[in-house]
Amino acid sequence: MFSYAIRRFLGAIPTLFIIITLGFFMMRIAPGGPFDSNRRLPPEIEHNIKAAYDLDKPVYQQYFIYLGKLSHLDFGPSFKNKDFTVSQLIADGLPVSAELGLSAIALALLLGLTLGTIAALNQNRITDHSVMTVAMFGITIPNFVTAPILTLIFGVYGVSLFGLDLSLPVGGWNNGAVRNMILPVIVLALPQIAVVSRLIRGSMVEVLRSNYVRTARAKGLPNRLVVFRHALRAAVLPLVSYLGPAIAAILTGSLVVETIFGIPGIGRYFTNGALNRDYTLVLGVVIYYAAFIIVLNLLADLLYAVLDPRVRYDQ
Repeated sequence: MFSYAIRRFLGAIPTLFIIITLGFFMMRIAPGGPFDSNRRLPPEIEHNIKAAYDLDKPVYQQYFIYLGKLSHLDFGPSFKNKDFTVSQLIADGLPVSAELGLSAIALALLLGLTLGTIAALNQNRITDHSVMTVAMFGITIPNFVTAPILTLIFGVYGVSLFGLDLSLPVGGWNNGAVRNMILPVIVLALPQIAVVSRLIRGSMVEVLRSNYVRTARAKGLPNRLVVFRHALRAAVLPLVSYLGPAIAAILTGSLVVETIFGIPGIGRYFTNGALNRDYTLVLGVVIYYAAFIIVLNLLADLLYAVLDPRVRYDQ
């Protein structure tokens, strides 16, 4: 397994290189520049600023200069956030995005596993149909639609239940206060809850029909032990394969959610950087996300082999 992990890691280097190359030239092709504004700078000042950031050189030279800095893990300075490097901005926003994303994936796994298992145990009954119908809505409605709807319901209009005020903040982070996290975490988790519940339901239905589960029931084991000790372990294998892309999807989906809710994470830096043509900041975030997705997919494959003894990566 170790040799497989090394091969996968080495194979990811060309992929990351292609992503860096495409991101670099796509940013340069886009109209406008980091120092374009409604108020034009004097030509001498504009030339000096571009020379300070090597923007006065041909694009291919800028590319090789950037690769040289990147080989030393130097993402360069931010063009728009003065006195900050890209590494500092990513390090500042990473804890916020990580807390938001991990909370969302934890909620998605908890509710998705529960709903999927309940649906499988009640196959073709009203409970099963209800869970799958709700899951279908969760998959089809994007988070940039659910976010404004939940904001209106719980923030603008306000909701009360049994005399309790359930109104929630619709913006800001407040150092990760629970009330500020509820809406963005729910918005991020909803699509993943739907996908996880459908995956677990389909896998659990198949596992419950397998011979070893029938044997366990024939031995007189309680249904609770059959489900949780025998069936659930095999049923989560498809979920493990999906978990890497799911976590990456939640973190990349936070680009929109962080902007809507005003959360100071990496997603907001990326959005502002793209709007302001902050080349180094956008590329730094793209490289971070690409590396993160590659690592998560590798970990998901290795975890799959740990849970399923039939899978071997040594050959």
